Amino acid sequence: MKRILRYYVNKKEVEREYNVIPFRYILAILITVFEVAAIIGILVALCYYVPYFYVLCWITETACVINIIASDDNPDYKVPWLLFVMILPVAGFMLYFIFYSRKLKRKYVRRLKALKDNAYHKNDGELIEKLRRENPVAASQAKMLCYIAEAHLFADTRQTYFPLGEDMHLQILSDLHKAERFIYMEYFIIEEGKFWNSILDILKEKAAAGVDVKIVYDDVGCMVTLPGDYCKTLKSYGIDATPFSRLKGNADSEFNNRSHRKISVIDGKVGYTGGINLADEYINEFEKHGHWKDTGIRLEGEAVWEMTKLFLIDFGINVKRMPDMKAEMFPEQKDIREEGYIIPFGDGPHPLYKRRVGKSVIQNMLNGATRYVYMTTPYLIIDNDLCLSIENAALRGVEVRIIVPHIPDKKLVFGMTRSFYKRLMDAGVHIYEYKPGFIHAKSYLADDEYAMIGTINLDYRSLVHHFENGVWMYRCESIGDLKHDMEATFEKSIRVTPDVCKTNLIQRFIRAVVRIFAPML
Repeated sequence: MKRILRYYVNKKEVEREYNVIPFRYILAILITVFEVAAIIGILVALCYYVPYFYVLCWITETACVINIIASDDNPDYKVPWLLFVMILPVAGFMLYFIFYSRKLKRKYVRRLKALKDNAYHKNDGELIEKLRRENPVAASQAKMLCYIAEAHLFADTRQTYFPLGEDMHLQILSDLHKAERFIYMEYFIIEEGKFWNSILDILKEKAAAGVDVKIVYDDVGCMVTLPGDYCKTLKSYGIDATPFSRLKGNADSEFNNRSHRKISVIDGKVGYTGGINLADEYINEFEKHGHWKDTGIRLEGEAVWEMTKLFLIDFGINVKRMPDMKAEMFPEQKDIREEGYIIPFGDGPHPLYKRRVGKSVIQNMLNGATRYVYMTTPYLIIDNDLCLSIENAALRGVEVRIIVPHIPDKKLVFGMTRSFYKRLMDAGVHIYEYKPGFIHAKSYLADDEYAMIGTINLDYRSLVHHFENGVWMYRCESIGDLKHDMEATFEKSIRVTPDVCKTNLIQRFIRAVVRIFAPML
């Protein structure tokens, strides 16, 4: 079901169709609320009517508090859960049991292991040693990232940097036309419009010609952009499609752990990622929050293997029949000769990833920088640990610059972003707001040598809860293009002054309360 949205661009009224929330999603949410309310209601009734049952609840609550305190989780994540458990009798510890951590079924674990085992295999020892002879620090960072992300180090990979979504749009259409074997695409948001429809026309044509076309889109990310049964529409075109973590109304973490990844792979030879979703605002086809600034990167070479693996794992854990991982999905490309080292990698929630991968990459860049670190992010809602890393870099004399939007997409989140300004600025961090509109890019650059481009924002949703992906680069040609673009973006941005940080008592109180529960949002 669709509705008409009317808005103004340069005083001109524009109409746009959008999907309302399909009934399937509403039903799933209502079932979840009912399940949680029923469970809590039954326990409250037992405490009231069954003698001494409340003693058992008190012991359980105490055990939950001890378990939270003793866990290895970030203290910023522990505090809101401790408040819930201690302040809300019965309901607090039941919410803890239901939502605190992602629960993995044995079947899910077995399938995940099988998909990883059947993917490509690569020995990084020789390449790591070559990098160590060039730069021991870079080699140690690469080795750690490969270990915690279960990824691999690559060289001889051609890169193309895109400073805007519309630049990537033109190139990806060209590459899709050349597909011969398979096209794999995974995105947090897909929305019908010029961007997606131009891609879909090619996908339908390729599927009809026998090319293996697979699509993964996040079920929550596309809740209001696609019909609830859109995968059936795609399947009618010969496209093998599935929503990521389809909402079924289960009282667990299915609402929380979404796929925020953006991956396109063509024949295992060309791969795309970055912050760009497949919707028209990302190519500035229409103005949603001013000018939409986003970035992307195209890889050509054997580093694309890792992106193929990530996609097939995400696809495989969301369909009934696991996809076959064949050798031809990971073709050798010995004819490409490029400078630099690259690690495409994935990140995600516990227990699938035992370490915070994206956060570790960013902290390594901050800790190793000697001259500057530039970062762009649409949101700035970070834990104390990452905040200290940013401050310490600035206090060492490293020029740390962060660009965030000037026109927000969510006012409450923007208020939380601004609540970090004063602390960071007091340590010498330079903060900029992108004046023309909304910056959605997730780009990180240090000392002309290290860079990371991907889907990872500086907020809890990206750093803790979501499935994410990125590309770590060392001394790659595209790093110069990224720096040039960042310098141009600084020129279009407003340097934040202390006056912006001034707030009234009510604003400070609201931000303080919201920041406590930010890790759970």
